[in-house]
Amino acid sequence: MISSNWIAFLLTLVIAVAWLRLVDFAAVKGLFNARTSRKIIHIGTGPIFVLCWQLFSDNSSARYFAAVVPLGISIQFLLIGLGVLKDDASVQAMSRNGHPSEILRGPLIYGIAFVIVTILYWKNPIGIIALMILCGGDGLADIVGQHTESALLPWSKKKTLFGSAAVFLGGVIFSLVILWIYSITGSLQYAFTDIIIPVIVISLLCMLVESLPFADIDNATVPLAAILLGHLIIG
Repeated sequence: MISSNWIAFLLTLVIAVAWLRLVDFAAVKGLFNARTSRKIIHIGTGPIFVLCWQLFSDNSSARYFAAVVPLGISIQFLLIGLGVLKDDASVQAMSRNGHPSEILRGPLIYGIAFVIVTILYWKNPIGIIALMILCGGDGLADIVGQHTESALLPWSKKKTLFGSAAVFLGGVIFSLVILWIYSITGSLQYAFTDIIIPVIVISLLCMLVESLPFADIDNATVPLAAILLGHLIIG
């Protein structure tokens, strides 16, 4: 923990922007295709940001300092998607087909979800689980589905069995790793062993939510479902 929230904010901002620019650079250099780079951003940004919460104080105002980081990035996404800002690297890294307007869907919703959860569920396991299922679960689903062959889901012809399994396993692994780190730093509100079963149950049910045949809204429906389930299961 750093004594000044301003310093914690600046460090978090530098780390977040450096991560995004690193993936943008890799996409421009052709190391990843657009779809893969989009998901790498999706998967990696959340854990990095949530771990940076540890840099901030426990004051109630700290959450607002932290929330400015995804808010600023979301505003950037909005301006790029509307064509106000020109950023070819970001468009190439975050859009499926190279159109700036695509950033107004998944990436922008992703950023807004982080702003809301940061403010409402600051250092709360319910919020952490929601964001980790969004990142590790929903993010991995597309990569696994893209690179493996498995049966299509009967109720969602664009999603696969292995992709859904990745939502569950990714959500469980990412959530438990981050919560374990919070536990060993003394920031977890519950005993780590008490949170394992809730994480498994929430991830399983969020897997079902992600499997529904609705395009471009997983970044909203998955964390929302995780939060509602978290309140029911964790309290």
